Amino acid sequence: VKIYRNVLFLTVKHSLKYFYTASSGIKNFPSYVSAGLVDDVQISYCDSNINKNIPKQDWIKKVSSEYPNYWKEETQTCQVKQRIFKANLEIAKQRFNQTEGVHFYQQMYGCEWDDETGEARGYDEFGYDGEDLITLNPKTQEWIAPKPQAVITKHKWDHDKDAAEHEKYYLTQICAEWLQKYVNYGRSSLMRTDLPSVSLLQRTPSSPVSCIATGFYPKRAEMFWRKNGEEIHDGVDKGEILPNNDGTFQMSAHIDLRSVPTEDWPKYECVFQLYGVNDITNRLEKTRILTNGRTYLYKSTSDKPPTTSDEPPSAPERRRQPGLSILHSNHLIRDTCKWEEQKEGQQDQPTRPRAVTSVILNKSCFVFKTEYNIYLLHKMYV
Repeated sequence: VKIYRNVLFLTVKHSLKYFYTASSGIKNFPSYVSAGLVDDVQISYCDSNINKNIPKQDWIKKVSSEYPNYWKEETQTCQVKQRIFKANLEIAKQRFNQTEGVHFYQQMYGCEWDDETGEARGYDEFGYDGEDLITLNPKTQEWIAPKPQAVITKHKWDHDKDAAEHEKYYLTQICAEWLQKYVNYGRSSLMRTDLPSVSLLQRTPSSPVSCIATGFYPKRAEMFWRKNGEEIHDGVDKGEILPNNDGTFQMSAHIDLRSVPTEDWPKYECVFQLYGVNDITNRLEKTRILTNGRTYLYKSTSDKPPTTSDEPPSAPERRRQPGLSILHSNHLIRDTCKWEEQKEGQQDQPTRPRAVTSVILNKSCFVFKTEYNIYLLHKMYV
């Protein structure tokens, strides 16, 4: 059976992700870090050292023209979430019977939006020390607790029906609406295409040959090895797509050729596929491989000639992004949402919501009324 790959990116899926991390036992590192990302590009950042939420892209600053208090309110969100997450970290440590050492309490949530179909999918996941703690099942709106220490939290959250309805609405509608806003703000940057440099690397004659692509954007990319035009899997180890510091991405695919005669190497080629451009193919030839002995660096985007260097480039560093996330608590009412709040016999004008203490479902929107500029939901404390 021959398998041929022809990857077609028929639609564009955009993503909005938020990450939060509270940590303990790490010197010279913030005890709380949060960030937001649109299409895997970081748009905001806050930590316990700077104690404020700041924009990370010029284009995201456009949000202030529509919402002048946006960054002030996001800072308030960060400060309150910081206290909550530090408390939850201590609760988790108690449940796991831990008092010392390095520990992490994390949340990742957000949504994906298909700009062709309009379909939105949300998710909400919590972790402790790098392992799943409790995760939302978006279909049933129930929580999954793979750890016995999280069962008490599952029961608590499953019984909070108002919060469950709100979370469903937020993850499937509000999140997607804000994602669309952000994509419009950053369209020229987010919808660009950056071609990669693709190189072949082999550290020693017995080492696998690595095909490394770096500097590409967007993240919608594939890389694989094929022989005589047929994709192969045996002996191939594919790496993850990882971020570069400049907003682009890198990825690699390694192939073990120890059992392949050198004369058969030209039958193999590395193929890199990027959304919106033709395949970039790199045939496996000795002169195109960067090694410790012969440092030819072949760039398959080759408007530039091959270059040489004294040292081979190191393989892409496999690293995690720092713990991230801010909640969009302050942006839960759509522009079309109209609501009135009775206060001392007077009607206030519609304003941006504060925090959740009560949830009222109207035909056009949810209404959130409280005294703090923060969306806490039932995830306040585990």
